[in-house]
Amino acid sequence: MKKHNTFKVVLITILVFMLLTWILPAAYYSSGYVDQGRVQMGLFDLFNYPITAISYFGYIALYVLVVGGLYGVLNKIDAYRVLLDKLVAKSKGKEKVWLSVIMVLLAVLTSVCGLQLGLVIFFPMLISIILLMGYDKVTSALAVVGSTMIGIAGTTFGYGNTNIIMSVLSIKITSEMISKVIILVIGLALLIFNTLMYIKKAKVVESKAKKASTKAVKTTKTTKSTKTTAKTKSSKTTKAASKEEEVIVVKEEKATDTDKYVPAKVSSRKKVTVWPLVVMLSLVFIILILAFISWAGAFSNTAFEKATEAVTGFKVFGFTLFGKLLGTVNAFGAWTVSDMITVMMLAILLLALIYKVKFDDVIDGFVSGVKRALAPALMIILIYTCLVIVTYHPFQLVIYKAILGITKGFNVLTGSIVAILASLFNADPAYAFQSVLPYLTSVVTSTDNYPLVGLVFQSIYGLTMLVAPTSVILMGVLSYLEIPYSKWFKTIWKLLVEFLIILLVIFAIIVLI
Repeated sequence: MKKHNTFKVVLITILVFMLLTWILPAAYYSSGYVDQGRVQMGLFDLFNYPITAISYFGYIALYVLVVGGLYGVLNKIDAYRVLLDKLVAKSKGKEKVWLSVIMVLLAVLTSVCGLQLGLVIFFPMLISIILLMGYDKVTSALAVVGSTMIGIAGTTFGYGNTNIIMSVLSIKITSEMISKVIILVIGLALLIFNTLMYIKKAKVVESKAKKASTKAVKTTKTTKSTKTTAKTKSSKTTKAASKEEEVIVVKEEKATDTDKYVPAKVSSRKKVTVWPLVVMLSLVFIILILAFISWAGAFSNTAFEKATEAVTGFKVFGFTLFGKLLGTVNAFGAWTVSDMITVMMLAILLLALIYKVKFDDVIDGFVSGVKRALAPALMIILIYTCLVIVTYHPFQLVIYKAILGITKGFNVLTGSIVAILASLFNADPAYAFQSVLPYLTSVVTSTDNYPLVGLVFQSIYGLTMLVAPTSVILMGVLSYLEIPYSKWFKTIWKLLVEFLIILLVIFAIIVLI
């Protein structure tokens, strides 16, 4: 069951949420607190809500499946493995520096662009690189998940992650910008430090395990040799007594973690051209960045909107040729992960043509990749099922009201506790903030506190998603890497405590200032 440990954790979470619908009354805020009484979740709901989750959030699961299909095809292209080997070769002797650079890059992109879901495109590649550098699966998870969540906690211009906060609290995206940058920098420093400490500890454990294994093999050889000698002495056969039996212990080679997540090595004699693959991946990366930065929302720039309107409206002999060819296309800055599916499919087709991959191999590779991505995709549906439960049975506001009622006005401690619970109950940041902030503004009427309120909820959401069983990125990566949730918790808890303390200190300083 260790292989499917993450699924067990999410299924238990669903059952706990179901139980809470029976224990707590439902309530919502609409120009006032409205008590609905108990709105219990039934047995049929338990199996119907995943379908509801698919109807609303199935595009995210589809996106993950297509990412899997992309890498399934890449595994059929020798240039992909050659590219990985070349990148790893350049990191030799500087592995820790490269690992740190990966974490900084992911965190900054998430902070500036709100790219946590979009960056999933590159997660399998980054995980492969980290594994080829000699690190284990947990280190890979720390790098991609940890940096992404730190980026969310220290969101600067990631409009998609904070637009609800800005809308409800009527604050600007630049509010508490210095504090956001400080949280991003300190969070990254803590993440890198804890990751390096884990690597050091893992090496010590591995070294001890190897020594114990060697000692066990020697003991086995000695025991078998002694038994053979005793048997020889008691034998009446002179020929058998004159020869000492040699015992050879053969250790079977097992497939490593790296073998499972990295394509087969390419012969050095084989000439492989890498630059077309590099160009294609670079184009996908550039499109991802341009498409997900909220130009209008974060920077009040409508250039891409006007450019898209000009292209789709351009007429050739009175016919909107490009508009018809492209179909419904959003301007850069308004893309979602579903738009990136088209980009990935085009990338697959172009790479297959450039590297002359047979059609059957493309299909086989795509299907194989999709199979590998089935577990994370199913995990996403289950997590969004949790979101459907708390949306259809809104018991959470009752909890928030009780906690916020402990103190008058906005209190950093009670506010942080509510932010943790809102993040835990709601996988999506927009839902998390919408579930409590409208009510909170009715309790905390002093608008001077609103920039701090926004900072608390934004940063605490990122912190909580490092460990919450409703964290889409976290649980998706853990299921992909087959890392038990308990192992992840044991690894991450120190970072959680350290980061929480730092955040509370920053909040307290802002209050005092």
